[in-house]
Amino acid sequence: MYKVKILSVDDDLDILDVIEATLEDDYDISKATSREETLQKIKNINPDLIILDYNLPDGTGPEIAQTLRRDPVFIHTPILMLTGRGEVEDKVLGLESGVDDYMVKPFSPEELMARVKMLINRSNIHLDANPLTRLPGNITITKELEKRIQSQTKFAILYFDLDHFKAINDHYGFERGDECIKRVGRLLIDILHRQGSPTDFIGHIGGDDFVMISVPEKAEIIAKAAISEFDTIAPQFFNDSDRIRGYIETKDRDGSIKKFSFPTISIGIISNQNRNFSHVAEISAIGAELKEAAKKIDKSAFVSDRRVAED
Repeated sequence: MYKVKILSVDDDLDILDVIEATLEDDYDISKATSREETLQKIKNINPDLIILDYNLPDGTGPEIAQTLRRDPVFIHTPILMLTGRGEVEDKVLGLESGVDDYMVKPFSPEELMARVKMLINRSNIHLDANPLTRLPGNITITKELEKRIQSQTKFAILYFDLDHFKAINDHYGFERGDECIKRVGRLLIDILHRQGSPTDFIGHIGGDDFVMISVPEKAEIIAKAAISEFDTIAPQFFNDSDRIRGYIETKDRDGSIKKFSFPTISIGIISNQNRNFSHVAEISAIGAELKEAAKKIDKSAFVSDRRVAED
């Protein structure tokens, strides 16, 4: 049974012990005592909730919260901030940095448990994040597309799909497949940070399907970077012996044994630069069509929709 993962951050070891003793029966608790250790553990364990001290030896809680809120993976991760002072200024700064709730030290175990349960319940209700990548899921993706359509600003949508991913799952097992999905999600996030615009969006449709929303002039730049960087890491999805051989052997969808080389990535790009969209379903249908066209190319590739709407 899955246990909700909580990262507890404080440079006071006694506080960490109290938090662990209060929550360990119901939650999977990890601990950190510095800003650097916190950011590293967040990436490694992908916590469902963070209990964050206001002051740390090498930084502050609000600074960490601001860093997380700039990362699409952790933008919705609940943060409960602790402070020993309880001053109004601290609370305002914490809330402005993206903290979800506040608690003043010393606190009672009952209050801690109540606030943790409340934040987790609230997160489960409002967030449809993919459990593997923590990226927004289909509900959020649809809302984001609807918002772009209604705003009438120019945007581009990139649909990403991995080729031969089922073969990796079948040959190595779902655990390896999950690791591949998480790595691809992180790769796409990093590319969006470097190549995208401040208002860009990334979501995880499910399985090996991802979506990005950017501005039209950035779309093909992002697609080319994704292809280059994915092709670089794709051989690492195989074991050493299979990587040297250059392929794995497993059943295809028809049940026949087939050789599968390193996975590739197919990308469909749609834009409203030369047409208008009135519904998300239009975008999804064209995106699926373009991805299928890209899949027919025997390597990682993108296909852009060049059609212009008829008057």
